[in-house]
Amino acid sequence: MNILSIQSHVAYGHAGNASAVFPLQRMGLNVWPVYTVMFSNHTGHGQWRGPVFAPDTVAEVIQGIDDRGVLPTCSAVLSGYLGDPQMAQVILDAVAKVRAANPDALYCCDPVIGDVDRGIFVRPGVPEHFRDAVIQHADILTPNHFETEFLTGRSLRTLEDALGAARELLARGPKVVLITSLLREDAPEDSIEMLAVTEQQAFLVRTPRLTFPTPMNGSGDATTALFLARYLQTRDLKTALEHVAGAMFALFNETHQQQSRELLLVAVQDQLVAPQQTFTAEAV
Repeated sequence: MNILSIQSHVAYGHAGNASAVFPLQRMGLNVWPVYTVMFSNHTGHGQWRGPVFAPDTVAEVIQGIDDRGVLPTCSAVLSGYLGDPQMAQVILDAVAKVRAANPDALYCCDPVIGDVDRGIFVRPGVPEHFRDAVIQHADILTPNHFETEFLTGRSLRTLEDALGAARELLARGPKVVLITSLLREDAPEDSIEMLAVTEQQAFLVRTPRLTFPTPMNGSGDATTALFLARYLQTRDLKTALEHVAGAMFALFNETHQQQSRELLLVAVQDQLVAPQQTFTAEAV
């Protein structure tokens, strides 16, 4: 399978495509990475260098891929961080091209807006653009806790709140909603959850919560990539959710033990494919 991944990129560390491409490749999928920015490092370090690419530049790269005549072999389009609201139209145009060439292709959208620790961290206009113009076109939507609250205007305090928010998002167009980093008040202490919901099914998986001195930038990008890969391979919601839970816990655990500022994707690469520790997803 081939994945067209349109995201940011960093030379040092892991965020955007630098966090998503390697897990996809280790899962056995071929990736066509297209960069929306190319920074020296992720912005969580406070300082960085490098360009934000103009939407026309990104569109030119995608057109060049189309010129090769390979879009009928594309299984999915993956998108994440938008450096500019105008980039959304470039991505949606790419999705339309891929779907025209392969009607079975999926669009997986990670609506990168912010998180509970930092609030909104993207440029003005981007959050609203995700909410009003982008998520309706996605087949798979992977917001975190904070982003789900923003997109729905709901507070996620309980499991019922989270289920209601996921179903509201499903009603707007996506077929699968994966809420990552769910931190509801009625969950066990020192745990973190993910909730995967379709019109027919809903599964919740819980893992131990590890505390880091700084946010683990790029973790959402890796989560979305791993979930997409396993879902494409199995088309089974529970299997995909359990896989990403085990793989991401292994990644977080190793990164925590080594006290690394960057995700240790290479160190745990085998567990991205076959996690040693498994977590059972329960129907809810």
